[in-house]
Amino acid sequence: MSAKKVLVVGGTGYLGQHLLQGFSEIQATTPFALAFTYNSFPPQPLLLAFPTSFAFHVDLKTGLGFDSISQQFGQPDVVVNCAALSVPRACENDPDAAISINVPSSLVNWLSSFAQSDNTLVIHISTDQVYKGVKSFYKEEDEALPVNVYGKSKVAAEQFISEKWSNFAILRSSIIFGPQTVSSVPKSLPIQWIDGVLSKGDKVEFFYDEYRCPVYVKDVVAIIRTLIDKWLSEGKKMQLLLNVGGPDRVSRVQMAEAVAQIRGYDSSLIKPVSASSPGCSN
Repeated sequence: MSAKKVLVVGGTGYLGQHLLQGFSEIQATTPFALAFTYNSFPPQPLLLAFPTSFAFHVDLKTGLGFDSISQQFGQPDVVVNCAALSVPRACENDPDAAISINVPSSLVNWLSSFAQSDNTLVIHISTDQVYKGVKSFYKEEDEALPVNVYGKSKVAAEQFISEKWSNFAILRSSIIFGPQTVSSVPKSLPIQWIDGVLSKGDKVEFFYDEYRCPVYVKDVVAIIRTLIDKWLSEGKKMQLLLNVGGPDRVSRVQMAEAVAQIRGYDSSLIKPVSASSPGCSN
């Protein structure tokens, strides 16, 4: 029996790299054929860490590069779409780019080209920023009312997938945290960023009135693997929408205080401010 094929779109990002790591750790008992996409160039440390994986350059705006995957890797049994323009400020500055990257039209169009296209499960990573943020502990059935371009682009992505694809799981993830990746990522990581700014000994502002439920990256990987195992073992198409968060509701101030306590930094460096304060963006 041939190994099942898993394609990680956005494999050079934070979650993407941890997914590749998670699959590599179980290759001895549950072998998968792995492939991942990259946007500009494949990081050498990643290629060395996962030498049996296929790496493909893909432009998500145009779809250029997907044909190479068809020819060299074939139709995947599972696609995990981690790719996104996820920095809210960058999305605000270029809404067109946010839509063209975050709505996976080129990916879905490519998958539709296969004769048995519904044999592929699409797991799409969305965000808790699809919600308005006026209450705590949102449920999946709550209305999506995003307040920024990033959230709006992710809602558009969810709608596109649910309308155009019949076999999917959409994960609305909160802030993802955890250890550093094999290859560095351009986007600043929340805990590493807090650690870096506090280590300099300067006072830093943190929101006391914006709350999230940070989720450990390996827990997200475990959820994705569970969904994949269910699809591959049962073969039943799914149409799932799931909120993915950690057990604790914390503010940015509380995150910073936790880092300061563990690392031995002076907690007086943490200056609580309101998220509505002029010029604040942490």
